[in-house]
Amino acid sequence: MSELIYARDVYGKTLVELGKKDKRIVVLDADLSQSTRTQYFAKEFPERFFNVGVAEQNLMGIAAGLASCGKIVFASTFAMFATCRAFDQIRNTICYNGFNVKIVASHGGITVGPDGASHQAIEDIALMRSIPGMNIIVPCDGPETEKAIIAAYQNIGPFYIRLGRPKVPTVEGKKEFVFGKGYILKEGKDVTLISTGFMVYQALKASEILKNKGISAKVVNIHTIKPIDKDLILECAQTTKGIVTCEEHSVIGGLGSAVCEVLSEAKVFVPLKRIGVQDRFGQSGSPEELLKEYKLTPSDIAEAAISLLKR
Repeated sequence: MSELIYARDVYGKTLVELGKKDKRIVVLDADLSQSTRTQYFAKEFPERFFNVGVAEQNLMGIAAGLASCGKIVFASTFAMFATCRAFDQIRNTICYNGFNVKIVASHGGITVGPDGASHQAIEDIALMRSIPGMNIIVPCDGPETEKAIIAAYQNIGPFYIRLGRPKVPTVEGKKEFVFGKGYILKEGKDVTLISTGFMVYQALKASEILKNKGISAKVVNIHTIKPIDKDLILECAQTTKGIVTCEEHSVIGGLGSAVCEVLSEAKVFVPLKRIGVQDRFGQSGSPEELLKEYKLTPSDIAEAAISLLKR
């Protein structure tokens, strides 16, 4: 097992380092700074940190106002509250105006665990993808989180960065992080496992299961969901016999949908299976129980790949 790290810890520490270099950076939170780790920035720069309380719509409105005055704003809360409760403000106040607001939401996906369906955002990427001008990054681990936050800081405009709750393994063999470009983690000729976020590690484990069954699996990390790397997706479709997409999100509107859109528009037709939450709400349970229940384990990914190759 690779080193386990809280991606949100990396987020909080990266904010502090950026805050030391650029006084334009301000950070907002909705009374969850201990969980999102913006508390690190609050302790270091109390005059540039604002807790708006349990008022997520105000969080986004205030973020937009500060950005309109030239500030670089990082706004954080849980993914469910950021995207579902404050969608109107993100769309009409932040994105419509192209404001330089970076929404970094933690506790995305079903691995939130015992908090249950009310706190498990499985629609957030779909919602954010639908807004014109919104950029979306889902880092696969702690080190990639740092690169994602820096990329968001360096690029002007609205960003949505999705982080999880639990510690995640550090993925070995990562390539250089380039915003808008995915990369191949592992070469293969039979099937491609296109994954994002926490599911990148799961896909790598699945590739080992497939290897033991004589199947060569290419593993791809698509950390930037929007704008998505169309060229890499098409390359995978043309060099392997099928694609399995892997995400800790609904299969509707997320990575799997984005890959399907790319392939259909290019008129490249290959067998494809979407691993994700199959049009269900989440529920309370341990992350391990929920990954098994929603068929997001390495074994589930491997079984999908085998089934796809039998078509």
